[in-house]
Amino acid sequence: MEPDLFTAAAEARQEKDPAASPLAVRMRPRSLDEVMGQQHLLKPGSPLRRLVGEGTSAGSPAGPSSVILWGPPGTGKTTLAYVVSKATNKRFVELSAITAGVKEVRAVIDGARRATGGYGTETVLFLDEIHRFSKAQQDSLLPAVENRWVTLIAATTENPYFSVISPLLSRSLLLTLEPLTDEDLRGLLHRALADERGLKGAVTLPEETEAHLLRIAGGDARRALTALEAAAGAALDKGEPEIGLTTLEETVDRAAVKYDRSGDQHYDVASALIKSIRGSDVDAALHYLARMIEAGEDPRFIARRLMISASEDIGLADPTALPTAVAAAQAVAMIGFPEAALTLSHATIALALAPKSNAATTAIGAALEDVRKGLAGPVPAHLRDGHYKGAAKLGHAQGYVYPHDLPEGIAAQQYAPDALKDRAYYQPTRHGGEARYADAVEWTRKHLGRKQP
Repeated sequence: MEPDLFTAAAEARQEKDPAASPLAVRMRPRSLDEVMGQQHLLKPGSPLRRLVGEGTSAGSPAGPSSVILWGPPGTGKTTLAYVVSKATNKRFVELSAITAGVKEVRAVIDGARRATGGYGTETVLFLDEIHRFSKAQQDSLLPAVENRWVTLIAATTENPYFSVISPLLSRSLLLTLEPLTDEDLRGLLHRALADERGLKGAVTLPEETEAHLLRIAGGDARRALTALEAAAGAALDKGEPEIGLTTLEETVDRAAVKYDRSGDQHYDVASALIKSIRGSDVDAALHYLARMIEAGEDPRFIARRLMISASEDIGLADPTALPTAVAAAQAVAMIGFPEAALTLSHATIALALAPKSNAATTAIGAALEDVRKGLAGPVPAHLRDGHYKGAAKLGHAQGYVYPHDLPEGIAAQQYAPDALKDRAYYQPTRHGGEARYADAVEWTRKHLGRKQP
């Protein structure tokens, strides 16, 4: 038997005893119209619609033979692969890159060739976590894709431009899945509560419990349905007609954190995080970070706040702070939760323990204030563009001294407009790495002939 094969026998067992299957499996959509979320991929005429034969006519170009689905866990990658196989009446084979190797891949491909040649049955090969395959293992897929022996649908949570070999990527249609919204998950939960394949109306889900369940799910449909099934079972065992908040907490072992992502708690906790970083209290900062993570806050929002903090409160006192925060934001966008919690912790600790300076913040604030007051004036003539015909007649660029021609690399000439020539916006501290900038600004202002503040 082929490894990890979703066989006709397995389907028959599910149909015979549906209750034996997990709720997430029972509620698996039967068509693209039942898929929750990912509407950007499901529009009429979209590649996925064409892949299942919708909107195509005889003689039209064949759809893609290889699709790579890139997105966070629980966004429907396996579901989409299964729906494609059902909609096209193709045999569905699932492999996981964690357990499968080249031998298993070749066995599936050989089986697909025999099925196509002998029985006219085409195969959808769903390969989960393709980023875990080595280059050689990914190379083994190329003949099957080239010759359309299988319809390959590969899933990855990592950036495929880094984790999938170029030959396979160039032969594949790349589709990016987005995290499910609360509304997507709410619709999924309501369907699971009422549907004959699901809980058949056996229990209800009060609004307060539903809100906590959505926070727990964090955009992951599988997690939402798994938690719902466990909590519903616990409620029924107690003889309760509804899933209470306490029952849900006991079942999933996660307390309901008081946190409204669109209300005061959202802004209060975010403010407390930034102020704790500014105050160099790393433990308090980690506490507020944990509250945001546990409440299901968007990790990208947290990462954006950290990037702002790096410039606003640290600046040049630690020039590595901003690159650290930016790298964290990029990593968060690529990996998502739960691993993103590690990245956010890394950045939060680095920022909280960094020396602090708001000199960059006050410098641009003072400069903007002057501009808004109308303190601007014309650009000094020797700094104006002198590359066009007639510029010299206007005196533009005349008398400009090229700093690189001087031994010290600095020219004592006026750069600011007349009204601002003595302004000194940047007032560096001597905290951390900014001490060397303080020395540098003092030296440059002196050599420029500027008045020292």
